[in-house]
Amino acid sequence: MTIPTVKAPDSEVQRDRLERIEAMVVEYGPGWSESYKPGSFGCHELLDRASLAADLVERSILSHPACVQNPEWFALAERAAAALQDLYQKVGQEHL
Repeated sequence: MTIPTVKAPDSEVQRDRLERIEAMVVEYGPGWSESYKPGSFGCHELLDRASLAADLVERSILSHPACVQNPEWFALAERAAAALQDLYQKVGQEHL
């Protein structure tokens, strides 16, 4: 399985990310991000969730007979699993 290269976020993705940051500031206050920096429990939680999600996609979706029989679905599921594995590696490099 190959891991796709992730390009810089486009403006729509960046806009969505910034809107989510604004919502977290409103809900949790301006210091919310301290609990989620690399080395924190919050970052470790993300690392764990990325691992669980990658495993779920690989075991429950990528190997599902309906997915295996359809080349387009299988390719999408493989990209999803690879992207989650890449996320796990990138978070782990900074967190650990």
